[in-house]
Amino acid sequence: MTGRQMAEDDPSIPQELRPDPADYSFDLAAALGAVVALKSRVPADAFSARTLGTEREGSGVIIRADGLILTIGYLVSEAESIWITTTTGRVVPGHALAYDFETGFGLVQALGRLEAPALELGPPEAPETGAQTVLAAAAQDEEGGALACSVVAKEPFAGYWEYLLEEALFTSPAHPSWGGAALIGPEGKLVGIGSLVLQHRDKRGRRVDLNMCVPVSLLHPIMGDLLSYGRVNKPARPWLGIYAADQDEGIVVASVAAKGPAERAGLRAGDRILGIDGAEATDLAGLWRTLWSRGAAGVKVMVAAERDGRRLSLPVVSADRASFMKAPRLH
Repeated sequence: MTGRQMAEDDPSIPQELRPDPADYSFDLAAALGAVVALKSRVPADAFSARTLGTEREGSGVIIRADGLILTIGYLVSEAESIWITTTTGRVVPGHALAYDFETGFGLVQALGRLEAPALELGPPEAPETGAQTVLAAAAQDEEGGALACSVVAKEPFAGYWEYLLEEALFTSPAHPSWGGAALIGPEGKLVGIGSLVLQHRDKRGRRVDLNMCVPVSLLHPIMGDLLSYGRVNKPARPWLGIYAADQDEGIVVASVAAKGPAERAGLRAGDRILGIDGAEATDLAGLWRTLWSRGAAGVKVMVAAERDGRRLSLPVVSADRASFMKAPRLH
C-alpha cells in the first residue's frame, strides 16, 4: 500500500479543482515548493513489509531550513533507504528520524542540501470546519499536484491497525495522491498531513471520496521528543497485534500480526471481539480506548471474543509495537 495508488487510475487533477494563486493571500508557488516526493525501500524481513510492502512512495513537507521533512509515518517506517525529490528535480538521500504510532507522523532528515523553501507549521489549533485549504502532493507536472479543497469535518477516526485520532481532519474533494500530502491552510501554513482516502455515502446514497488528514496541531507537543529520541518519551501504549473492522455483527478480527500478542494468545481471523476486562466494546474507537486505559505496554488483558457461536476469554499479554519494528537511526 502506498499513498499514490489512486494516482495510477486518475493521474491528473482536473483544471477546475486546481487552486488559483489569485484566490490566496500567501505565495502559493512558494508553499508548494516545500512539498517533496519520497521513495523508500524497506527490508523484506521488516515487520511492516507484509502489510505495506518493501517499496513505498508518497510525499513529505519541508518544515525546517536544515531539511527536516514531515510526512505520514507508514511511508518511511523501517526504511533502509529514502530518496527525496524536490519540485525542481533535485534528488538527495534522507533517513527516517522518527515515527510516532499515536499520531502517525514520521520525520525524515535530508542528508544533502534541498535548496527548497520550508513551510511554516500552523497554530496549535486545528483549522475550523469550512476552512478553505489546499492539499498538495509531490508535483506530478509543472503545475504541481495541488488541489483546492475544504475541511468538511473534524471528528474521531478509528483505524483497523490499533489507531485512533480523537479529532481528525476530513477534506473534500479528495486528492488522488494523498499519502504524506501537505494540507495548507488559508494563511499559507501547514495544518495537516494526508493519510488516507475514505469512501462516504451522502444523503442521496452517492459515493463521496474524502481525505483523512492528521492535524499538525498534534505535532507541536511531541516535536522535541521526536527529534531527541525518535519517538515520544513516555511509556508505550499496550498493543495486541490485531487488525479489526467495524461490521454489522460487531468488531471482527480480519487478521493478526505474526508472532504478536494476539496470535500467541490464540485469537484468530474471523473472531468477533466483545470487550476487554469486562468492558463491552461496540466499535473500534471504544475498543482502542478501553485497551489503552488499562496501562502501559506489557499489561495483561482479558479479551472476550466469540468464535463459531462459542464465547472465549483469552488472556493477552500486550506489547510495545515498536519492539517488533526496525528502529529509526538517530543522527
